[in-house]
Amino acid sequence: MALQALLAEVDPSWYDGLEPELLSRAQDSRLGRRLLARWLADGAAAALLAPAPGGPYGIVERWPRASVAALTRDLGALAYAPAIRAEVRREPVRRLKQALGNSYLLALDNTVWNGRVDPAVAKRLAASIEQALAEDASDAALYALLDRQGRAELDAWSAGHERALGEWARLLQPNDAARDAAHLPEKPFLRVYTHHKSRREAQ
Repeated sequence: MALQALLAEVDPSWYDGLEPELLSRAQDSRLGRRLLARWLADGAAAALLAPAPGGPYGIVERWPRASVAALTRDLGALAYAPAIRAEVRREPVRRLKQALGNSYLLALDNTVWNGRVDPAVAKRLAASIEQALAEDASDAALYALLDRQGRAELDAWSAGHERALGEWARLLQPNDAARDAAHLPEKPFLRVYTHHKSRREAQ
């Protein structure tokens, strides 16, 4: 992936209020792209855009937007496993199964994670998922909830393991995107991460 394509994927809010017309002109010129990359490298993308053999494109090519989205959705579903497993009412269960598909099965899989969390965390997760299901019938609020939690899990893990991936995932979202507290243990996190990484490498 060329620098131009990488920069085009970054949410415009990371360019600190640069006017759309100026941003477009910068992305279309070699000097402009270098300035934008320097801007990001001095802050939000310090690890992603740090000088390295092959540049940042390895992470970006291994984790295109769709792959990051799939990873974070599954991480979010697994993180919400305590609430998903505790839900026994017919209609919420039907909606969760229909909306989440294989991610629902992941959340139920005790071999991936036993779903044990502090009571306060369990209570927060249950309240959040109930609110999301009640908010609208399209499941948009539910997806947003799981995606936000998945990004929080990825952000927390990547800080100590793969900073460039964490930065890349953040750059794909608005700069002011809300972040929830992470609580997934490392072992179940790695089960999901490794599955998505292996699937991408096999393509």
